[in-house]
Amino acid sequence: MRRFVRALVGGEPYRPVKAGEKPGMDRPANLGALKESGYRPRGVHDEMRENLIRKLRTGETLFPGIVGYEDTVIPQIVNAVLSRHDLLLLGLRGQAKTRILRALTSLLDEYMPVVDGVELYDDPLQPRFKATQAIVAEMGDRAPIRWIPREERYHEKLATPDVTIADLIGEIDLVKHAEGRYLSDERVMHFGLIPRTNRGIFAINELPDLAPRIQVGLFNVLEERDVQIRGFPVRLPLDLCMVFTANPEDYTNRGRIVTPLKDRLGSVIRTHYPRKIEESLRITQENAWLDRARNGEAPTVVLPPFMARLVEEFVGLARNSPHVNQQSGVSVRASIACMETLVSNAERRGIVLGEKKVWPRISDLEQVKAGCRGKIELMLAEDEQAEDKLITALLGEAVKKVAEDYLDIDELEPLVQQFQGGKVNVEVGDDVRADALVASGKRLDGLLEAARKVCRAAKIPDDEPGALASAAEFVLETLYVNNRLSKYAYRGSTFYKR
Repeated sequence: MRRFVRALVGGEPYRPVKAGEKPGMDRPANLGALKESGYRPRGVHDEMRENLIRKLRTGETLFPGIVGYEDTVIPQIVNAVLSRHDLLLLGLRGQAKTRILRALTSLLDEYMPVVDGVELYDDPLQPRFKATQAIVAEMGDRAPIRWIPREERYHEKLATPDVTIADLIGEIDLVKHAEGRYLSDERVMHFGLIPRTNRGIFAINELPDLAPRIQVGLFNVLEERDVQIRGFPVRLPLDLCMVFTANPEDYTNRGRIVTPLKDRLGSVIRTHYPRKIEESLRITQENAWLDRARNGEAPTVVLPPFMARLVEEFVGLARNSPHVNQQSGVSVRASIACMETLVSNAERRGIVLGEKKVWPRISDLEQVKAGCRGKIELMLAEDEQAEDKLITALLGEAVKKVAEDYLDIDELEPLVQQFQGGKVNVEVGDDVRADALVASGKRLDGLLEAARKVCRAAKIPDDEPGALASAAEFVLETLYVNNRLSKYAYRGSTFYKR
């Protein structure tokens, strides 16, 4: 038993429940057994701090799935936890702020004991609330113990203008008052989310959207660690970690964080978008749904590296474009949605044309616009087509940038010369079969050779029609964005010509 409780307070992880075993059957079931087990009371901030220290010593990954913050954001979070701070994550949309807050639960003990039969989580050996104290006083060591998993100790609230003090902290329950309880008794309250998160982590997303008068109601929680209800002398001594997210104030025009509240926050940590293309690719590939082939229901979609990188370069260019509102930002959700749409259009082509294996191509990028709309906020939108025009322009720049690592434009000049006089053109499109595109490419000396060079550089097969067709379109589009070829549409098809 002592070995189990040492695991709870920062030692080795508790073993998983075996098949057929009831969860909690080997844990102390009453207060007396809990005392004998060696359990020691401690606050939430101390609990998180001790578990973090253990993880740092053993070299565990602190926040699995969080990419690109290893040398920037995560060290600041570590310092905040070691300092026992409440914290605010400040950053633009799509910067994993909420995911980080939810990952903080990994710093809590796997299970926590509470006295059973009370509304608020309270420490059995050092009870703070009258309801718990009454049960312990009446039953002594026979008081029943319930074990709470760490996931149930995290509560989250999205700040909206209609949030009230009653939602967060609580309200006097007139029914309980009518039953004979005094207004000075905490048991007369209907508890809000914050008291119900006692001994846990409470998160508020988009803090500036919370009305200033409600933010003022959090002052005591952050500083004195208690709450008071209306004008009644009801005080709740709380033990919890408060965490928040917010967009920078120059973006969140709907509200702001009141200055005294910011003063009470221990650490304010700025997040950021991925700073390396490799990090962007990893985030997108880990979060986007790209593996579509299941039980033969759909064709296998293979994403060429140059097409995946093209999407990330496009989003990166949008984050630096003077035509895009940078105070709003371009979320990583834009990358994810674009990548999923790219794969879906290739998948659709495979289903319609009966191809069992498909490779996304440049012609699939036209459909990517649907995944971008609404995720890129323009500075000045002169007409409803401005967004699509900007997306097309940025995609062209992205192709130009990615092609630098795959092709030498000057080496392709003999290929360009074959288009002179308009005698030769090449039909492409998301409804053109891969083998038909490859057959068309054979009429041009050098096109398939350049495509095979791209395949080898991308480390993909250069003898599969799908891969070769994707690389051939990439070569042609590279020539187009560098003004060596032109492109036109005719009766639903797209052609490259001189």
